[in-house]
Amino acid sequence: MLRPLKGLFKPADYPDLLVGLDSPDDAAIWQLDDQRALVATLDFFTPVVDDPYAYGAIAAANSLSDVYAMGGKPFLALNVAALPPSLPEEMLGEILRGGAEKAFEAGVVIAGGHTVQDKEPKYGLVALGFVDRQRYLTKGGVRAGDVLVLTKPLGFGVTTTALKQEKAAPEDIQEVIGWMQRLNRDASHLAVEFGLRAATDITGYSLLGHACEMAAASGVRLRFFTGKIPLVSGALRYAEDWLFPGGASDNRLFYENFVSFSPSVDEITRMLLFDPQTSGGLLLAVPSPLLENLLSRAGELNQPMWVVGEALAGEGIEVV
Repeated sequence: MLRPLKGLFKPADYPDLLVGLDSPDDAAIWQLDDQRALVATLDFFTPVVDDPYAYGAIAAANSLSDVYAMGGKPFLALNVAALPPSLPEEMLGEILRGGAEKAFEAGVVIAGGHTVQDKEPKYGLVALGFVDRQRYLTKGGVRAGDVLVLTKPLGFGVTTTALKQEKAAPEDIQEVIGWMQRLNRDASHLAVEFGLRAATDITGYSLLGHACEMAAASGVRLRFFTGKIPLVSGALRYAEDWLFPGGASDNRLFYENFVSFSPSVDEITRMLLFDPQTSGGLLLAVPSPLLENLLSRAGELNQPMWVVGEALAGEGIEVV
């Protein structure tokens, strides 16, 4: 997620910087010519699973997701790693192999990178991509009447926290790893194919946190239907045991004032909507006339999509 340094640089001084100075979008976009623009982003984090290969693949998919969220096609990346000197060489190799093979799947070349020593492992990518100058996606493109579509289920944070506390079932962990390793490539390509204008990827700030930024940037009110929001298999069970990561409470503290909950929405559901995700799906705003054809095309590509809400005139977030 790109956090602008407000007041430090003036957008008018950088006319070729299309996105990056005045909105909290997922990546920066720099105009190259009348047709193409460059997407640039960086992301890395500490391990969320025990398997070093899966950790590397998830970190790479998560880093590339910011390019996909802007409607771009990634092509080049650099490794960014902070690693303990005591980390066995074979584990380091597996982390980097996981990242490299996930990048290869995405059609991305990892051309080197940089490492430093640290007490806790951290890994991710600097990612670059190309995007059509006239067809990129931002958080500010939602219009009243759009339908909100989500491309991965929620519950990654609470499930990986259960793993850290040795309370997660192996099948639940494998399910979450599968989702976190999944590229947002096809979802992004479909968004561009259908001419959508608004998207974001759901990561550390949770569904509601990222939706708040989307609503504010677009000047609309977003309404979510809890019964339509998908969850991974173990999420509700771990949520009932209150195995939420600390980031869920932080998200709720920061964003709850912008959210209106129906009284029937219970505490567990509210916290699941504030659950931080790693390598989550895309939240797309789809004009109503395009929805049926988009869902049909997604089915042909085996790309999951769930209709989870709608955009209305107004401001803020509504959960019913």
